[in-house]
Amino acid sequence: MRRRSEGELAALNDGCKENKRVSSNSMLLCCKLFISESRNRAALDSIERAARLDPETIIVNKFEDRAYNRVRYTLVSYVVHDCTGQAVYSPLQQTVMAMAEAAFEAINLELHSGAHPRLGVVDDIVFHPLARASLDEAAWLAKAVAADIGLKLQVPVFLYAAAHPTGKALDTIRRELGYFRPNFMGNQWAGRAMPEVLPERPDEGPTHVSRARGISMIGARPWVALYNVPILSTDVSATRRIARMVSARGGGLPTVQTLGLVHGEDATEIACMLLEPNQIGADRVQNRIEMLAAQEGLDVERGYFTDFSPEMIIEKYVKLVSSRED
Repeated sequence: MRRRSEGELAALNDGCKENKRVSSNSMLLCCKLFISESRNRAALDSIERAARLDPETIIVNKFEDRAYNRVRYTLVSYVVHDCTGQAVYSPLQQTVMAMAEAAFEAINLELHSGAHPRLGVVDDIVFHPLARASLDEAAWLAKAVAADIGLKLQVPVFLYAAAHPTGKALDTIRRELGYFRPNFMGNQWAGRAMPEVLPERPDEGPTHVSRARGISMIGARPWVALYNVPILSTDVSATRRIARMVSARGGGLPTVQTLGLVHGEDATEIACMLLEPNQIGADRVQNRIEMLAAQEGLDVERGYFTDFSPEMIIEKYVKLVSSRED
């Protein structure tokens, strides 16, 4: 979808007394964009230039991990509705599309390697509602971006969570596609590890997979916290055992998903996704990992979040918008 002019936006709301144009801190959507690269500075510069083309989308955070060879951008902008209350426009759509296009032009998945699993150059895009925005609005934007990437860039896209017709979980789709199986040195990922023709039809885009681009996962969900815990050991098998016992899938903590990964030359790490952080937070995860690691004779460092809280993200967004307007 092209960016609408101010006149078009006004026409969308003609005759309505409400929902003219939301203020910068009322109805906001957040996008977390995960790209399979963090070592190629020229590629990241190109992606970030694309992100700056529309000043109404703000990058509020960037998290790079060279061992994983992965970067995540946290983007925020507003959403506009028509007079019926239907979401019709967000600057995020054009910005994410521009960043994705720049990433596909600058990065070749066949030449990529890292310690974090991935299925594509633009590996995952997830939308979260912030402030007064709703999950339905996040899902609307996720589906719009998925259609753009599938049709215009000819990349297969699988939808998940609130963007999927049945709410299919991200980890379920990833398992079906072999995401969690290392294909290099027994503990890392290199090149692409998928058949050129997908075993099932994607939600958007072709069934044929470009070797250079791979596939993309796009979803919408309530806020998820990402929390990583370093393990002072190179024994990735032990780290994976601990990770499995911490996760809901392994009979551990409900609503917690984990990955045990190599992280540099002298350490491993448990990457945790806290699906309901207000119910089961980082402290419980940290304590469980420390207990299980002690049983393995391993030392654990204090974990760290890879992004700000929703409240901090809104605060940073408002400050950055205000500074641009001054």
